[in-house]
Amino acid sequence: MTGLVVDCSVFLAWCMADEEDPGANAAMHRLTDEGAVVPQIWRYELRNALLANERRGRITAQQVADTLTDSTKLGIEIDAGHDEAAIMAFARQHGLTVYDSAYLEVASRRGLPLATLDRRLSEAATAIGIPLLSGES
Repeated sequence: MTGLVVDCSVFLAWCMADEEDPGANAAMHRLTDEGAVVPQIWRYELRNALLANERRGRITAQQVADTLTDSTKLGIEIDAGHDEAAIMAFARQHGLTVYDSAYLEVASRRGLPLATLDRRLSEAATAIGIPLLSGES
């Protein structure tokens, strides 16, 4: 059973030593207990964010490789069943990127809470009734 939808901001907080966050930690515990699901774009978004942090000197190429290896061991489900009309509607209605809207669409369609550190994505989720995973969860 899948317990939550987790966006890239949360995963990066797990990976980056200087980004400790109670909400991200709660999401990691829930992920290990119940599983998580992400939209297909997550694979590329994660790699892009890791590479950007490597280029900034925050992490090494080896840390990027290790993080990608570790991410496959978490058993995160990649959801490929997107409703493109809903993704576009969420993006338009809430001023989000299509990438962020994909997380909303998965959470909405599957009836799962969303774990994110992104303020705009959190606000959009709240506006459409998607529960957010908090640091106390």
